[in-house]
Amino acid sequence: MTLEIALEADEEWDSSRPWEPLIRKSAEAAIAESAYPDLATSGRKVEISVRLTSDEQVRALNDKWRGKDKPTNVLSFPLAEGYELSDENVGGRELLLGDIVLARGVCLSESDEKRVAVEDHAAHLIVHGTLHLLGYDHRDDEEAAEMEQREARALARLGIRNPYEVPA
Repeated sequence: MTLEIALEADEEWDSSRPWEPLIRKSAEAAIAESAYPDLATSGRKVEISVRLTSDEQVRALNDKWRGKDKPTNVLSFPLAEGYELSDENVGGRELLLGDIVLARGVCLSESDEKRVAVEDHAAHLIVHGTLHLLGYDHRDDEEAAEMEQREARALARLGIRNPYEVPA
């Protein structure tokens, strides 16, 4: 897989941090732990668009697309259909997985609250968002448990502890 990351970061995101490599590694880890790991070994070009923006921008998107007038940590907008992810289509044309949008203020406050580095929390949100682009969700307890397990395995690939385990 050739993973293309189309990154747009607002000024308020610290441009001295290496966001693009972190986003790439996080998305690759999520794909590897998904039901579509063959995407990672195919020669297919896969693209994800990532926007690092303000809480206000995320609030507006969340209101428009989800009817929730508040900021949230991450939003995902899938573009690919399930059949495009299947083994039969692994060598197909370029795959546009979709868009992921992170809210800076929410990301920072959550990383402080969880006492983790902002980069680790952003990696978690990218993994979470990528899994949404691949069709995973957390509408019920069973879906949530599966998604959390995949997230934990993807984060372990990145050397990041499981955010769902309560530290001793």
